[in-house]
Amino acid sequence: MAELVYPPVILAARAMFRLLDLRIRVEGAEHVPSTGGAVIASNHISYLDFIFCGLGARQARRLVRFMAKDEIFKNSIAGPLMRGMKHIPVDRDAGLASYKMALEYLRKGEVVGLFPEATISQSFTVKEIKNGASRMAASGGAPLVPMALWGTQRLWTKGRPRRLTQRHVPISILIGEPMEVGKRDKHDLVTVELRRRMQALLDRAQQEYPDKPAGPDDAWWLPAHLGGSAPLPEGTHVTSESGD
Repeated sequence: MAELVYPPVILAARAMFRLLDLRIRVEGAEHVPSTGGAVIASNHISYLDFIFCGLGARQARRLVRFMAKDEIFKNSIAGPLMRGMKHIPVDRDAGLASYKMALEYLRKGEVVGLFPEATISQSFTVKEIKNGASRMAASGGAPLVPMALWGTQRLWTKGRPRRLTQRHVPISILIGEPMEVGKRDKHDLVTVELRRRMQALLDRAQQEYPDKPAGPDDAWWLPAHLGGSAPLPEGTHVTSESGD
């Protein structure tokens, strides 16, 4: 495939990272295969996650083809870039076409990236995930690579104003060991294990993160279980000891 769009976009992103002096940490980059197909499954906490998820694969000199909402491809600015980088549009009402396209990429030796939570997690924990990553890896004969991102939510996330000019923000990109998924494996069990690994990576990224909120008004970017003011995960309820 001729790459006319992706390399300039990467150069532009790196220039922005340098300008903002983002403190980017990539750990486990050796787990991204240097050749052949692979599926990267990452948590999702920011509108910018695809940029940083792709950055995690650059040490292996891989370009990641992301599965993204069809609406992005219809945008007059983002659409041509997404198509030029050969990303995969996902129509949620007719997802089979995008699944087939992703499999075709895998069989050609490409790396496919996806966010199995489907939407941004406003609790900054790993939500329940879909089993598409497991099915794709099994059908495409490709390893399934878990990833966790942390710090990207401070730049731009759902329900918060964009802070794209904020400087010196630490960004953590942690990549786990690949999972081999057989065609006879039960995808629901593989998905449970994938989510466990993604959450373990995220827990470590949060524990090792060098920054703390500047005060109560800045605690929005921390999950509730770490003392932040982010919403509780869906399905979590808090009750008083008296049962009121």
